[in-house]
Amino acid sequence: MKLIQGLWTGVVAIQFAVLPVALQAGATTEDPKDVKTLSQGKLDSFSKEVDKDIADYETKKGPALPLHTIDGVGGILITPVAYLSNPGPKDEIAGLPSFSATYINAREKNVQSFAVSETLIQRVEISFAASRFGTGTLRDHVRDATTVDIGRDDVWLYNANVRGVIIPENSFDLPFPQITGGISFKQNDGIDQIDKSLGGALTNIGYKRDYGFDYTLTATKAFPKVFDRTLLLTAGVRFSEANQLGYVGFSDTYHATFEANFAYSLTPWLWLAGEYRQKTSDYGRIPGLVETENDWWTVGLGFLPSRHTSVTIGYGYLGNVLDTREKAAWAAQFKYEL
Repeated sequence: MKLIQGLWTGVVAIQFAVLPVALQAGATTEDPKDVKTLSQGKLDSFSKEVDKDIADYETKKGPALPLHTIDGVGGILITPVAYLSNPGPKDEIAGLPSFSATYINAREKNVQSFAVSETLIQRVEISFAASRFGTGTLRDHVRDATTVDIGRDDVWLYNANVRGVIIPENSFDLPFPQITGGISFKQNDGIDQIDKSLGGALTNIGYKRDYGFDYTLTATKAFPKVFDRTLLLTAGVRFSEANQLGYVGFSDTYHATFEANFAYSLTPWLWLAGEYRQKTSDYGRIPGLVETENDWWTVGLGFLPSRHTSVTIGYGYLGNVLDTREKAAWAAQFKYEL
């Protein structure tokens, strides 16, 4: 906000810098000292108005929650919540953007995700995430088993998301949860090349294409007085064709899966969270190279050093991921809201 204030004040300063010349040209009988005093007074008054606007925004702004999932939507790390990211004050048409960087490191696999989101009229969230999935030992294991070089050690997954609030929390003066529906378009860059390098081996076990759509329905309810702290509970359903979230491509059959999470405020600046994401796909097995995927879960702590930032660390279980079993994964995320 200081950067915005500085830019705003700088523009105003340039405008008022030429004001004395204009006043002198139109009224040459006035004392130049009076003209300078007038322009400086208006500049000071405008600067005070800018300071007041910024202070009002800071008062209305909530904490930097929810986080961003690795898909880019508001949530924890792998599951969404029904609340939208950085919605802004109720009297604003658009909130300000949010940015995040997430890193997940398992024994042999890793993910780096970069996301940006924007919420409009407190009801619609649009977001985008680019995620790199490091395939770890897969290239070496494929070469050892087949003598084929798949030609790369990672794939990228691009997520374009839109979510909208269907029912706001506590609508009709009843204790309803907030219900949000969403659609995500996912494009994989790399898995098609790997399939072709393997002579269509992934196609033979169920791979159909390198893009797909996820559809989500999510409900979140806040309970503000659980041991004098706030507890958020979320449950949702996802309809998807994705294998391993889309990092290993998409089949041609949708499956409904369950996901849920909780977040509890230990203090105003420290939150405890946990989540579960059910996973399924139509892919068969290639023993030792592509194993049946498992459900994921994580637990973590979120620190809120300011209203604009959150820093999260987490631990999770990923199960079978292609050729390796990832029983332990560590995660970290930094999120910044303007």
